[in-house]
Amino acid sequence: MNPPVLIERGEHETQGPNPESTERGESNFLHAFSPGDVIIGGLFPFHRQTNRETTHGPSLCREIDIGSFLHSQVMIYAISEINQRTPRILPNVTLGYDIYDSCGDVSIAILSMLQLLKGHSDLQECLVPANFQPALPDPKTKVVIGERHSEVSIAVARVVALASVTQISYASTSELLSRKLKFPTFLRTISSDKHQTLAIAKLVEKFNWETVAIVGSDDEYGKYGCDNLLDIFRKDEDICIEFIEILPGDFYKTHTGLADLMENINKSSAEAVILFTKESNVDVIMKAAIECQLNRTWIASDSWSTSTHIAALPGIEMAGQVFGFISKRNEVPGFKDYVLSKFNKTMNPFLSHFLSQYPLCSNQLEESGEKNCSILNDQQGSKQCLDLGCLVNYIDQDQSYNIYLAVQVIAEGLRRLLKCDNQRCERSTNFTAQELLLEIRNVSLTVNTTHINFDSSGDPSLGYDIVYWVMTNPQIETIGEYWPNKTIKVPEDLVGKMSSLLTTAYNCSKTCPPGQELKILQKKCCKYCIPCAEGEFSAGNGDKCGRCNEFEFSSQNKDCCVDKKKEYLYWSNHFVVILSCLAVLGIIVVIVFAVLFKIYCCTPIVKAVGGYLCFLELVALLACFCLTFTFTGQPTEASCRLGMPLFGISCSLCIACILANLLQILLGFNFNAKLGTWIKRLNKPAAIVTVVCGIQVALCVPWLYFYPPEIVDHKSPQTILLQCTKGSKPFFFAMLSYNAALAFICFLFAFKSKQLPDLYKNASLISISMMLFLIIWILFIPIYISKSGKYKRAIESAAILVFSYSILGFHLAPKCYIMLFRKEINNERAITEYIRKHFEQKNIAVVKS
Repeated sequence: MNPPVLIERGEHETQGPNPESTERGESNFLHAFSPGDVIIGGLFPFHRQTNRETTHGPSLCREIDIGSFLHSQVMIYAISEINQRTPRILPNVTLGYDIYDSCGDVSIAILSMLQLLKGHSDLQECLVPANFQPALPDPKTKVVIGERHSEVSIAVARVVALASVTQISYASTSELLSRKLKFPTFLRTISSDKHQTLAIAKLVEKFNWETVAIVGSDDEYGKYGCDNLLDIFRKDEDICIEFIEILPGDFYKTHTGLADLMENINKSSAEAVILFTKESNVDVIMKAAIECQLNRTWIASDSWSTSTHIAALPGIEMAGQVFGFISKRNEVPGFKDYVLSKFNKTMNPFLSHFLSQYPLCSNQLEESGEKNCSILNDQQGSKQCLDLGCLVNYIDQDQSYNIYLAVQVIAEGLRRLLKCDNQRCERSTNFTAQELLLEIRNVSLTVNTTHINFDSSGDPSLGYDIVYWVMTNPQIETIGEYWPNKTIKVPEDLVGKMSSLLTTAYNCSKTCPPGQELKILQKKCCKYCIPCAEGEFSAGNGDKCGRCNEFEFSSQNKDCCVDKKKEYLYWSNHFVVILSCLAVLGIIVVIVFAVLFKIYCCTPIVKAVGGYLCFLELVALLACFCLTFTFTGQPTEASCRLGMPLFGISCSLCIACILANLLQILLGFNFNAKLGTWIKRLNKPAAIVTVVCGIQVALCVPWLYFYPPEIVDHKSPQTILLQCTKGSKPFFFAMLSYNAALAFICFLFAFKSKQLPDLYKNASLISISMMLFLIIWILFIPIYISKSGKYKRAIESAAILVFSYSILGFHLAPKCYIMLFRKEINNERAITEYIRKHFEQKNIAVVKS
């Protein structure tokens, strides 16, 4: 058997062959009534449209909607089932119905609703009530099922609220109807568009789609659906909306803007196009998409997600693949058999009118197996008989089941209100619509496998089926589901397939290798992989490049941050090894010299270099050699603070000892009697050393206290250079200048002392060492200022070593040589003889002892 051409799905119109037009005027609306103790009203768009758009005057309904006809029969069937069920749900209470054809028109629906509320036989009496009051009196119809379209339900809901009559819609999904301040009596057995839009967003996220386009329509359904999607996607920074298109209300007839829409979709890089509009609009769009061979991914809202008409369009596979959402589906128990039994041999005005247009086939045709499910012969325009086997194929599993649920909910509300058990109801049917509304809102009921209850907005906690169109058959398969608690289930293999795509079909990147980030360049939502800049990194997946902190740099692949290497004079550095060996050698030599001086402390050679002053000089040199180690290795707070200031003090102590020794020599050979007392006062070496060294201490102590040298790190792209600041440059240069001044004074004294008898050449050697000191520090200052990098501290260490070795080598080493290898001149007689010869050469009388 061929699949049916027409089937009703979603909130909006269906497409299919146009049945023979039947017209009914306002004065003769289709109406079905069955008496009962409690009347349930019904509004169904039995006819698809009116002539209101083309003519003035009375409205005429035309084109029977087979799906809506079946919906009306589901309501009648469900009410009949409850009345006949054993045991009885409502003992001694019979449910009746009062069903009207709304023709899908707001005005006709309002007129029908007023008739339901007032119970008048003449609709004209309902237009302007004689005694108008803010609230209508309590009507006999206490609850209404319908309408299908959100636009019509919104208008009807405002009317029924005046009498507190409960309205339960089976297909109106607009989120606007959830606002209880505006629509206090509206309930529904289908989920709100709020949940549907959340479901769509969840599917987009699950399939790792990052770019979407949204097409809606200028009505309550499409407008609010698009607004909800826009709000959801704007909160998700990972999803980009390439464009939003709102179709005009008459798009399905005029096709206004269709060419521009096709061009936008064709140029778009969107991974999915969401069509949140009624089926008639989608029919136009899909036909154009087939013609343009767009081959896109479409997400269908519940209005067309299960439309067999669109699924059967010739060449639909050229439009692309379709995912969709439909409210949870189920079969109405026994309804198919009810239809096949010729509606259980019952009759009602809706059925009667339908059969007048589509008469049932005879038994002979049924037995022969010849079935014509196309309903009409388009070529001849003559009526064809309708086989019931074809009619059951038009029974949907969503809206029909929602109507069935609505009747069950009403029955449960009545059972609770009337306090019924299996035998009797304690309360009579004399109750208000308000009382029934309160009971229905609190219903929590399980029908077959479906549990239904209403939240504070009047919405049920029902989920959605996720469908996929298999284009090869064609057929529509359920592949997953979504529940209002944001739980979505889809096949893992499909999720893996969608998530594994690195680039879209439109050459846009979805993810990037490590070291690159996704960036939008030309197209609005099309991302490309761009390498991270220096100092930035991206771990992968197209994550935005992050900047490494100041102590890190990006790896070669820019996929992570690597700690910057700390640069300083490592102990393993060849230059540092040489300097350290020289320092250790110096320390050893100083210790050896100290031992020799101690052994020969009573000899003239030791007395000639200042006696005990030479030991202070050796201590100062020992300190200088030891301080060279503070300039190598990783700088610490202690090494920074001790280095230069202590060297300045040690250097001053060393020079002060030499200066005191020179003064002793000069004063020892000064025979001016007038200066005798003054000379004796100056000849105090300990005082001279204390004063000279004390001045340097007075400079260095405030330097260390107020402006101490500190560790600084000079950051380069891949390294951190650790160095010591000088704390205060004025103090630093003052220290060097003071030592230079002392050295210069020593040089002058030593130069003058060269004219005196000096067996051990003490003055000459001091002149050389002081000259070396001055040269070293004169060269050191410009080199130190201009040099940068880790070897800057090595220059300081080298300068200290050269100074120390110059004193050690030119001042003290010759004395040790005499002690060990020239012992013949290390006695007083040799010194006396040398002095006598010196003065004899100058013709100066010498007193002989």
